Amino acid sequence: MAPVPAIVAIPAWNEAARITACLTAIANQIRPPTAVVLLANNCTDGTEAVARAVVMPFRLHILSVALAAATAGAGTARRLAMQQAALLAGPAGVVLTTDADAVAPADWVARNLDALAAGADMVCGRAVIDPVEARAIGAHLHADDALECSYGDLLDAILDAVCPDPADPRPRHGEASGASIAVTVDALARAGGVPALAMGEDRALAAALARIDARIRHDPDIRVTVSGRLEGRAAGGMADTMRRRMTRQDEFTDEQLEPAVDALRRADFRRRVHAAWADPGSEPDLAADLLLHPATLTRLLDTPYRGTAWADIEQASAVMRRRRVRFAELPRQIAHAKDLLASLAREAAV
Repeated sequence: MAPVPAIVAIPAWNEAARITACLTAIANQIRPPTAVVLLANNCTDGTEAVARAVVMPFRLHILSVALAAATAGAGTARRLAMQQAALLAGPAGVVLTTDADAVAPADWVARNLDALAAGADMVCGRAVIDPVEARAIGAHLHADDALECSYGDLLDAILDAVCPDPADPRPRHGEASGASIAVTVDALARAGGVPALAMGEDRALAAALARIDARIRHDPDIRVTVSGRLEGRAAGGMADTMRRRMTRQDEFTDEQLEPAVDALRRADFRRRVHAAWADPGSEPDLAADLLLHPATLTRLLDTPYRGTAWADIEQASAVMRRRRVRFAELPRQIAHAKDLLASLAREAAV
């Protein structure tokens, strides 16, 4: 069987100092991609010239674009890069994307292609800060991140206990980072491509695919190393967050985190919505519990995709409004999440 065409898409803005390491890592893959698309977005530092000097065992397509200031964000650049990569890969192909400051291990392409071959439509890997550069980041930031990650994993364990996803079993992670994404061209097209956002396009792409019931795998063994620089390329991105937290701890944790009791309720509603979508009438009290008019719930459930039903109901129901978690509350919420998990385990054992 012929190998699946696999194109790597990399957006870059003034990455002359890091693009060689990025491209060299892709060139050294044990299962090399078919080609690489490097989209140089408004570069003024010679990124393109540096990239052309890297010896690649496959075709390197360098696209230089001059985007208007209003659309020159990383999201637009990634959308354009992945569009071009999809055209090169063809309908049966695969698009992988990473960041220009990322260094992928030699098995990155292979692991992603294996996960797609196993049935996933999209594979999300993890972005790990370079250990050398991480030393320049304050210890309190590492401690805060460890607490957030620990709590996020507990909330994910609650979700898995109540509403498991056969396509994404634990162990898994909760990231959808543009530093490591692989997606079939077919799924990308069905989702409408990368959402046209200035930033946050990676999470938005995962959300768009979830709406059409794509199988999304968050593989904990797929990782790339990214820079720990405090002067980033995307306004509002990871570098801005780290620099801000170096000076003062944020009041609230990541917006995806919520109180443990809310996470349990959300997981149970997700389970019930899935059941009602598959078998209308199986959850007679669902509309009242969601504070929705029965006709509204019926309309929202009337969709070919379970993911669309859940996303729209989650948005429509006042019960589903997210409450943020303060950093000061994390230890208490972690303890509460552990208690809830223990209770769920006891109920499952009965």
